[in-house]
Amino acid sequence: MYELTIGLEIHTELKTKTKMFCGCLNDPEEKHPNVNICHVCMGHPGTLPTINKKAVEAVLKLGMALNGKLPETSKFDRKNYFYPDLPKGYQISQFDKPLVIGGELNGVRITRVHLEEDTARLTHDDNNNDDDKKNKGHSHGQKSLYSLVDFNRAGVPLMELVTEPDIKSGEEAIKFAKELQLILRHLEISNADMEKGQMRVEVNISLMRTNFGTNNTNEIREISGQISENSRVFGTKVEIKNLNSFRSVEESIKYEIERQSELLEKGEKIVQETRGWDDVKKRTVSQRLKEESHDYRYFPEPDLPPMNLKEFDLETLKVEIPELPVAKRKRFMKEYGLSESQAEALIEDRNLAKFFEESVSEFDADSGGLGANLRGENIQLFFNYLTSDIKGLMSEQKIAFSELKITPENFADLLVLIIKGDLSSRLAKDILKEMYLTGLDPNKIIEEKGLKQISGENELKPALEEIVKENPEAVSNYKKGKETALQFLIGQAMAKLKGKGNPEILKKILKEIID
Repeated sequence: MYELTIGLEIHTELKTKTKMFCGCLNDPEEKHPNVNICHVCMGHPGTLPTINKKAVEAVLKLGMALNGKLPETSKFDRKNYFYPDLPKGYQISQFDKPLVIGGELNGVRITRVHLEEDTARLTHDDNNNDDDKKNKGHSHGQKSLYSLVDFNRAGVPLMELVTEPDIKSGEEAIKFAKELQLILRHLEISNADMEKGQMRVEVNISLMRTNFGTNNTNEIREISGQISENSRVFGTKVEIKNLNSFRSVEESIKYEIERQSELLEKGEKIVQETRGWDDVKKRTVSQRLKEESHDYRYFPEPDLPPMNLKEFDLETLKVEIPELPVAKRKRFMKEYGLSESQAEALIEDRNLAKFFEESVSEFDADSGGLGANLRGENIQLFFNYLTSDIKGLMSEQKIAFSELKITPENFADLLVLIIKGDLSSRLAKDILKEMYLTGLDPNKIIEEKGLKQISGENELKPALEEIVKENPEAVSNYKKGKETALQFLIGQAMAKLKGKGNPEILKKILKEIID
């Protein structure tokens, strides 16, 4: 039997206007390579960095949101290593005095949160897409012939959060990472889009044998290569680097559990190393032996002074922290009677949740007394039309809420018309689409296009008598007790009336005619 222990290191690119130590534009959407660069982020000799205050404030906000401790002073350090994506030959990071110490999220303790600069981006040639290279004998899996470096990302503010080894399953790891992503988006300090590399997860994973039948710690270490930290015994740590999707986090953890278990069962020791994830072959691959902090030869960054955090307006930063996901989730369930999954669907997008609340508020203020009836099944109309119809239209056109022409006020007006029975569901969907295209008020659309629902019996009865004459088989089936036949007749009537008939009135009149 083995006990799984996981710790996470999560890197997040911050949403600032400029880079961490220079005035270059921080634009993750830039497609042209080596455009947003200067002598500072390219590491030219003699250049001097300047600290981006907004980036520091973003990390401090996260620290407050996670109930971490903000020290009185913090500083930057040089982390020395050589790699093509690191133009200076060192990275400006933080070692012994990070911006945030401690904290907690989902029951997992936070070790620290610190700030550094991102590296450049490497791209490699793809032998498999080049027929000429394949003809020359280059096979699948062969190393690239050359690599290209795009320095647009070099120097972008990069926040790193490190957890304690408190996570006991892949599911817990995913839950932690997703909740952190929500918090980052609610704080508006990062888009945290994993597909775009704005949030990258690294997993530190180890297995500890639990069935030795002895309390002899030395025996445990000797058999499975385990180590002790603060009197706790852990298995040998393996780090899986740069996971860029929640699926790859889950799959890499599952694979590594199986790999390490098989080695331990054979009596072999786990090597402390850094591994990567092969998303095609669905396995981790060895990259290098794990470095220790002394391998990086950290020393204080000589070109940047230590920071006195008392000089930052911490009270203002604290006030700027919005309602966080855990509180909003509970409030939505209590205040609106939403299920846990419905509340989750709303808070996954802060703008979606905001639109929902503003629409409900408009309804309460202007519904002419219907506000008291909102709680219950009517709130489900708001949720369903918003998460299904409006989001469906937005997905088709691939637009964000900032581009949506429908206002919360107009959306609330549409729901009032539906709840009052002035609109059928079919008409409502047609009008909603027109609102989406034009941004007009639903009442104006109804007036201009003559879409008002027909509820008068004198207007509806002639059309329904025709429907009954045209569909004798459905009438016969209804008389035999088949309720679906009545729904068919109502559908035929709605088609004849171009969606303008009130379904409840149609049902009532049809029954009277047939009976």
